[in-house]
Amino acid sequence: MVDFNTLLPEMIVSDIKNSLRFYCKVIGFNVEYERPEDGFAFISYHGSQLMLEQDRFKASPWRVEPLEKPYGRGMNLSIECPDVNALVRTLEKSGYALRKPVEEFWYREGKRLQGESNFLVLDPDGYLLRFAQDLGSKPIGRDEL
Repeated sequence: MVDFNTLLPEMIVSDIKNSLRFYCKVIGFNVEYERPEDGFAFISYHGSQLMLEQDRFKASPWRVEPLEKPYGRGMNLSIECPDVNALVRTLEKSGYALRKPVEEFWYREGKRLQGESNFLVLDPDGYLLRFAQDLGSKPIGRDEL
């Protein structure tokens, strides 16, 4: 039995096999379960969960028109990653270009800074993915106020 996150994106994909190859073989997601007859897969990666569904090119209340590449315009999915540099090497070795290279950022959260190292990559349908590695937190310095 799968423990579902309380927010779980379900993304329409143009080719479920190609998407599963990218997410599972390259990135390292696991298939929790799938329904090949429906072109559906539920996948997970270090606590993050996604549902992928093959586009059937038919009118459906689940499909917001027009569905044109790149899919998912206006949003990005932030996915926690244990080692962003290792994942970047895997992506590049597999022929995937980064949309933004690895950078370190410190974001203010109240009276502390929360750090992460992250990069951006597009999946095969153009969904924007931000993989982020936690760098911990630190107090805000005078020059950061």
